[in-house]
Amino acid sequence: MVEIKTDAAMDAMRVAGQVVGQALEAVRAAAAPGMRLLDLDEVARTVLREAGADSPFLGYRPSFAPTPFPAVLCVSVNDAIVHGVPDGSRLRDGDLVSIDCGALLDGWAGDAALSFTVGTARPEDQRLMDTTRQALEAGIAAAVVGARIGDISHAIGSIGRAAGYGIPEDFGGHGIGRQMHEDPAVPNDGRPRRGMVLRHGLVLAIEPMFLAGGKNDYYAADDGWTLRTTDASRAAHFEHTVAVTSEGPRVLTMP
Repeated sequence: MVEIKTDAAMDAMRVAGQVVGQALEAVRAAAAPGMRLLDLDEVARTVLREAGADSPFLGYRPSFAPTPFPAVLCVSVNDAIVHGVPDGSRLRDGDLVSIDCGALLDGWAGDAALSFTVGTARPEDQRLMDTTRQALEAGIAAAVVGARIGDISHAIGSIGRAAGYGIPEDFGGHGIGRQMHEDPAVPNDGRPRRGMVLRHGLVLAIEPMFLAGGKNDYYAADDGWTLRTTDASRAAHFEHTVAVTSEGPRVLTMP
């Protein structure tokens, strides 16, 4: 069931979303060659704890997962697309890192992600990240009253396909509110003017993820969580929690 939020609820979600944005910025600032992925998770935990927020990631176990998620931050490096589990491995110069974080505060959730390079970026990685960010911006711009879910999907997918990137079909955006994952689903590719009509108060997590090799295929790593490209090409992932309002899209997860 799709829940339409009140203006007060959207304001409360903005507070939760701000914590998410702050956590992501803190992690990006801390990331450096030699740092362990577990240390990045601890940075995010500190931000959540100081804000009085809980993590919707920690202990989360959807139907596909063999174990509950053990961290508050997903850290996906290079060929990892999403859901990377932080471990003791260390960052290296040139790594492409995608981080995804959520927060629960006063009963409302926020969810966002970004990608960046540690140290010096390869030109092809910069293009991948820039294109994925552009697709997120296009998806957000399409999230207006009277449009449809398919308009968001088409805006994202047309940019990814034009750039020659792959788009994993089974993972995309979603509704968000009291829970991190709510209806409706927001695919990252699709036909315009299809699907649910967008109304004032609908809140969505919009999250394009593009695969540099051009294939849509992926596989789950041995941890049962991390999704990796089958051709070992790199991936990028950007996400914001966005409210559809009569005044236009409202991004709730800015720092």
